[in-house]
Amino acid sequence: MSELQQNERQMTSLSIQDDAAKTNALIAYGLMIVGIFTGVFWVIGAIWAMVKRDEAVGTLFEDHYANIVNTFWWVLGLSILGFILAFVIVGYFILLGVWIWSVYRIIKGLAKITSNKPYNG
Repeated sequence: MSELQQNERQMTSLSIQDDAAKTNALIAYGLMIVGIFTGVFWVIGAIWAMVKRDEAVGTLFEDHYANIVNTFWWVLGLSILGFILAFVIVGYFILLGVWIWSVYRIIKGLAKITSNKPYNG
């Protein structure tokens, strides 16, 4: 086996803890994707990430949990602001922007995690 093939194999093989962290983050991302359209699963996905976050400390995927939780809280806060300002029309633009931003963050996270990369790496 060439040195390049060995390096590729090492990069693709994950420890048991990394593999579990990746699986749990994928579950949270999946729940949040469904939650974009239903709402309830968005909350369930965030709670799942919050509960499983401690198990991912020190893994390659630790910052994916921070991404999920931070996205949840920012979307919650900005959505409340958007609903309040919807009476002045500008709230609808805030809600649209928040929705687009959250879809971007989830898709970026999925693209990174399926490539076995950290979110900010």
